[in-house]
Amino acid sequence: MNDSLHLVCPSCQAVNRVRAQRLDEGPKCGKCHEPLFSARPLALTAASFAVHIERNDIPVLVDFWAPWCGPCKMMAPQFVEAAGTLEPRARLAKVDTEAEPALGARYGIRSIPTLALFKGGQEIARQAGAMSAQDIVRWATARL
Repeated sequence: MNDSLHLVCPSCQAVNRVRAQRLDEGPKCGKCHEPLFSARPLALTAASFAVHIERNDIPVLVDFWAPWCGPCKMMAPQFVEAAGTLEPRARLAKVDTEAEPALGARYGIRSIPTLALFKGGQEIARQAGAMSAQDIVRWATARL
């Protein structure tokens, strides 16, 4: 049985192979030696989105948001708190739909904030609206 996972480094985008049972041990990137998990959401751009969605073997929970959105601003610290709970079982990321409108359009984001959960390169679940950290964790955990 293959018990290794591919994890994309949030710092240099290198794809790392990590044994599943070592996820809780604070793995570091083999290329840049930065931690693979920081308990904080990763800001994705059009350039980095595909590699994180397609190459991570763990689910990626993406918050599609915009800087002018009041509910997005209210949910931002809740999403950070959820990252501390959900990592390393999932990677949390954010996409600023103002800075990356093509990503918002590609995924049909009609309201923000919208959470989209990706696994194996495919969107498997979506939830619109601001949520508390506990609700984010509960919603994501039920789908992991």
